[in-house]
Amino acid sequence: MRMNRLVRTVAAMALAAVLALVSGCGKSDSGTAAGADGTALEKVTYLTSFGNFGRDAYAWVAKDKGFFKEAGFDVEIKPGQGTGGVISAVVSGQAQFGPIDLTGGLLQMGSGQAKDFVAVAAVQQRTMAAIATTEGKGIAAPKDLEGKRLADTPGSVVRNLFPAYARLAGVDAAKVTWVNGDAQTLMGTLAGGSVDGIGQFVVGKPTVEAVTKKKAVLLPYSDVMPDLYGNVLITSTKTAEQKPEMVKRFTAALLKGLEYSLAHPEEAAEILKRNVDVTNPAAAAAELDLMAAYVAPGGSGSSGSAIGTLDSGRVAKSIAILQDAGALPQGMTPEQIIDFDLVPKA
Repeated sequence: MRMNRLVRTVAAMALAAVLALVSGCGKSDSGTAAGADGTALEKVTYLTSFGNFGRDAYAWVAKDKGFFKEAGFDVEIKPGQGTGGVISAVVSGQAQFGPIDLTGGLLQMGSGQAKDFVAVAAVQQRTMAAIATTEGKGIAAPKDLEGKRLADTPGSVVRNLFPAYARLAGVDAAKVTWVNGDAQTLMGTLAGGSVDGIGQFVVGKPTVEAVTKKKAVLLPYSDVMPDLYGNVLITSTKTAEQKPEMVKRFTAALLKGLEYSLAHPEEAAEILKRNVDVTNPAAAAAELDLMAAYVAPGGSGSSGSAIGTLDSGRVAKSIAILQDAGALPQGMTPEQIIDFDLVPKA
C-alpha cells in the first residue's frame, strides 16, 4: 500500500514538473513571448489594406495559425485606411508593414506625396480597384458616372487613380463629385443613399450586397487597365535596408497565411470573425473566393510561380500605361518602388 502511494506521489510530482515546463514554454526569462527556438519574439505592427474585410483575413490567419510566431514575430494587426494612410504609417514608423495598391503607391511617389517605402511582395497580380454601386442608381457603364456623387477615403487608390481610369474609359472626370468617407462606413454610406457609388475592390461585392440588401454593380478598373498589379506588401526603405532577413521572414509568414486563407476561405472567415466582431463570415469567405483568381501568379502569365512574385517588365509596362494617361511623370522605374532583392522568387 505504501509502495502504491509512493508511486502515485512520484508520478504526481513528475506530472507537475512536466506541466510547469509546458506552461513555461513560449516565454523568455523576462516573461515576454518567445519563438520555437526560445528567443524573444520581435514586436511588429501590421496594417490591413482597408478596414477589416474578408480580403484582409489572411493576416489574422497567419497570426492565429502561428505562422508569425514560427517566424519569430509578435504581430499586432490594425485596420488600414487605404494606400495613402498605410504608406504614411509605415514611413513614420507607426507600423512596419502593410499592403497598398501598387498603382496607388506609384501615383503617390510620382506626385511627390510619398517616399521612403518599398514593395517587397505582391498580394494580387491584378488590380482589384473598382467603383461599386447598386442596381437602381442608374450606373451600368463608366459614362454613367458623370453627374454622380461618389465616396472614398482621400488616400484610396480608387480615388487617386480615377482621373486615369476616367480618361481611358471616356469619362469626364470633372463631372464626377467625390466626397470623403471612412473605410469602415463606406458601405453604410452607400446603403443610406447619400452617395451613388463608392470606391471599392471587386471582391467587396458580397459585402456590398450584405450591407445594402441590394444587387451590387461594379465597374472594375482592370476593364480598361488590365496590366496593373493589385495590392503589394510594403515596408519602409530603412527597414528594408537595415533588416532584409527580417523582412523576408515576415513576408514568408504573411504569404503562408494568404495561401492558407485561399485554400480554406470558410475557416479564414471564422478566424476573422473571432478577432473582428462585426465580420459577416459568409461575405468574408465569398471575398476570399473571389480574390483567389487575382492572387494566382498564373494570372500574369507566369503559371507555376510562387505567390508574391513581381515582374520588373510588367511593372515597367504599368508605369508606361500611367505615363501615357498623364498620371505619372517620365523617368520613373520599377526599382524606385520595388526592392527586387527581397521579393519572393518565381
